[in-house]
Amino acid sequence: MRRKAMQVNIYEAKTRLSELVEQARQGETIVIAKAGTPLAKLVPLQERPKREIRFGLMKGEFVEAPDFDAPLAGDLLELFEGGGSA
Repeated sequence: MRRKAMQVNIYEAKTRLSELVEQARQGETIVIAKAGTPLAKLVPLQERPKREIRFGLMKGEFVEAPDFDAPLAGDLLELFEGGGSA
């Protein structure tokens, strides 16, 4: 059964913000209103389940060149560093 949302005016929300955030964390929905007109809703965040990290899932799918980490040629390095022209 859903509870009816609590409504507070902006001034009250400013003065009781910490308390209202704690109530929202515990499942309460708080509607913030100005002159009786609802403007915003404070609701609890839904925690996402942590995803399991599986290392090695793509092992063998990619092959890197033997010179992958070799220094770049001087002219190519100069282009990466902002010198020269393409």
